[in-house]
Amino acid sequence: MRGVSIVGIGQIPVLSATPEGLRTLGAAVVRSAMEDAGVERVDALFASNMLADELQGQKHIAALIADEAGLAGIEALQIQAAMASGAAALRMAYLAVGSGEADLAVVVGVEKMSEGAASPAMSKALDAKEVEDGATLISKNADILRLYRKRYKVPEDGLVNFPVVAHANARHNPNALFRELTVRARDVLTSRMVHDPLRLLDCSPICDGAAAVVLCPTEQAQTHNPHPVRILASSVATDRFRVGDRANPLWLQAAHDSAGKAYRQANLNQEDVDFFEVHDAFSIMACMQLEAAGFARLGQGWRLAAEKRIDLRGDIPITTMGGLKARGHPIGATALYQACEMVLQLTGRAGKNQLRNAEVGMMQSVGGAGTTVITHIFGV
Repeated sequence: MRGVSIVGIGQIPVLSATPEGLRTLGAAVVRSAMEDAGVERVDALFASNMLADELQGQKHIAALIADEAGLAGIEALQIQAAMASGAAALRMAYLAVGSGEADLAVVVGVEKMSEGAASPAMSKALDAKEVEDGATLISKNADILRLYRKRYKVPEDGLVNFPVVAHANARHNPNALFRELTVRARDVLTSRMVHDPLRLLDCSPICDGAAAVVLCPTEQAQTHNPHPVRILASSVATDRFRVGDRANPLWLQAAHDSAGKAYRQANLNQEDVDFFEVHDAFSIMACMQLEAAGFARLGQGWRLAAEKRIDLRGDIPITTMGGLKARGHPIGATALYQACEMVLQLTGRAGKNQLRNAEVGMMQSVGGAGTTVITHIFGV
């Protein structure tokens, strides 16, 4: 495998709803990322989308976007891994460029969740038999949160700083859905109960968005961009499909295994990571990822939030541009937004959210209820 770097990024503001179609959104960020990289043509396009076949009646997203972007004729494939689809597409592009199969690849994620019933469609990432019995991703995460609080004696306000920090960081992200919203601890604690004990401000929103990145071999990166960002590691792991079949439902084994593989690939450990973009679709998932990736002991991840160690000046900053909670979680595009944001952090372009001396960043994407976890580590 040869080294792989990101040399171009493109993203648009996340919106609660947009009149633009999938092809228009996807093509716009593809062209933006290619312009940022200074390229007119790529060898391959990898696209991520989870819900278009159900919500828009549209399959074959990759070829659709390639055609709209003026790239007809190239390899164009859609990659899916439920809510981790964007990271899966990024991994496939990383492998294509790293293996020498492609010299330039663009990865695009696009999602329009505002059209149709998104929540029932997302629940299909669970076991169909569980869904028949009424399970949803919200109910599963509520069950996990309830058990976590009870087992580890977590106070009611123990996790409130996960959404508080995310919303504080989103205020300075021009692409964030909730950049105008101020959220305090009491707002989280008094927000509408969605599924006891899960409240509205513990959950990421339904929204639309698109983002893209361009990859090339590291040895060629500076011919496209004077400040490329290297992908130091890309790994994936899975757990038992159903939460109830796991030895410990409060331990994200796939997140632990995926992070471990990534640390070994990059020849790093968690102490070398300057910031961590977690998959905070639910506050409890962010908490458990911190534990699984080695930043806190089992049952203690919530303390990192309670002690304000996850903010921009903390020990392990997370959701530095708002995360899924406040930037928004347009599923297929989410990991590509994260990748764009990590590039901005690592190249000193994160504005008021800029971290001091950030050289290594990690992101994790979660498919289903912790079933598939994909980890990427980036560095300069």
